[in-house]
Amino acid sequence: MSQILFLSLSTLFLIGIAYRILHIRKAIRLGKNWNPPPGTKKQRLYQTLLLALGQKKMFQKPLPALLHLLMYLGFWLINLEILEIFIDGSTGSHRIFFPYMKTFYPVLISFLEVLALSVLIASIIFLARRNIFPVRRLQHPDLKGFPKTDAHLILLAEIGLMIAFLCMNTTDQLLQERGLYVNTGDFLISQWMMPWLDPLPTQSLYQIERLAWWGHWIGILGFALYISYSKHLHIFMAFPNTYYTPIQVPAKWENMEAIQQELSKTLGDQDVPAQDSQESMPSTFGAQKIQDLNWKNLMDAYSCTECGRCTEECPASLTGKRLSPRLIMMKTRDCAEDVLAQKGKGILLDQYISREEINACTTCMACVQACPVSINPMNIIVQLRQYAMMEESKAPTAWNEAASNIEINQSPWKFPHDTRTDWATENTP
Repeated sequence: MSQILFLSLSTLFLIGIAYRILHIRKAIRLGKNWNPPPGTKKQRLYQTLLLALGQKKMFQKPLPALLHLLMYLGFWLINLEILEIFIDGSTGSHRIFFPYMKTFYPVLISFLEVLALSVLIASIIFLARRNIFPVRRLQHPDLKGFPKTDAHLILLAEIGLMIAFLCMNTTDQLLQERGLYVNTGDFLISQWMMPWLDPLPTQSLYQIERLAWWGHWIGILGFALYISYSKHLHIFMAFPNTYYTPIQVPAKWENMEAIQQELSKTLGDQDVPAQDSQESMPSTFGAQKIQDLNWKNLMDAYSCTECGRCTEECPASLTGKRLSPRLIMMKTRDCAEDVLAQKGKGILLDQYISREEINACTTCMACVQACPVSINPMNIIVQLRQYAMMEESKAPTAWNEAASNIEINQSPWKFPHDTRTDWATENTP
């Protein structure tokens, strides 16, 4: 009976997870086609390992980086235990791997327990950093409502999972001593917890062990389903996102190919390909709707961890402007979700992201440099700005004046070209 219940619950959760994967894929595919810039598979794999797995950018701030690395590695490695739990639950066995690795088994479980304790401590510290010793970027208005609740739920879930894992092993060892289970040897952390539970009767220990076993399994499945709705989707999305991130100098500006080709042709560039520029000219310049963005932009939005490092480094945000790169990504994701839920047509500009926000961007790419997984909020901002200027002719007046002055006077200021260096001699004796 327990095996049927185990397989039924597991199947339901897995169906839910599969549905969410297809949903997210559908959301990303709302975007236009996009071909990654040149780069070999080897370069992309190296970039993925360095940024997504090695978390290179995180280590600009060593303490939170170390805590995050412990949680990240702990999450992946501790979940190796669920393979054994799945086989045990499906077949009715108990610690099925032990007979095949008798000497190494207690060492492996001890290593996983050390990681579990590290994750537990790191989660408590992260909760403290959000509530007792608040970090400024984690108290930003961007995170009001669900984002703040989401962060707390994930940390509490991590704590609950680690406690269940350690309690399961502690009661398991006590039951081994009482002859109920096969003796697997001592586990490093849980053996120190055994005196706390040893006074309990065998029946109570068995109930706690089963409750912790089921709790850990259902908790893992529930966690996997929940994070598909959460910012912690980056646990998985970071890998494909960094793989497709352009391999180039971070501050390189990407020209609009069709416009560049038309300008080159107008200026008499002999290297322009012999083709009709009208054929390659896009029907719409920039982006107004979510469908005008490319699929990499939407993958960026679903990979955002909402850590706020981009907003923390943004000069516009630091000077009190309305712009927050983190909020740009969150709004883009919300817009895509609303389109799939048929709550709107996906008009991103004005309905989700204001002109005040996009006009505040200095295009310095500090947000891109700060992001642990190289998400590019600036690319979305620039596309929205291109639409406002090239389709609606709604550039700010000051920008139009500066552009005219550059064209006429070779400087942003409205002074004659031949007086540009007068400032150097005005006060000279």
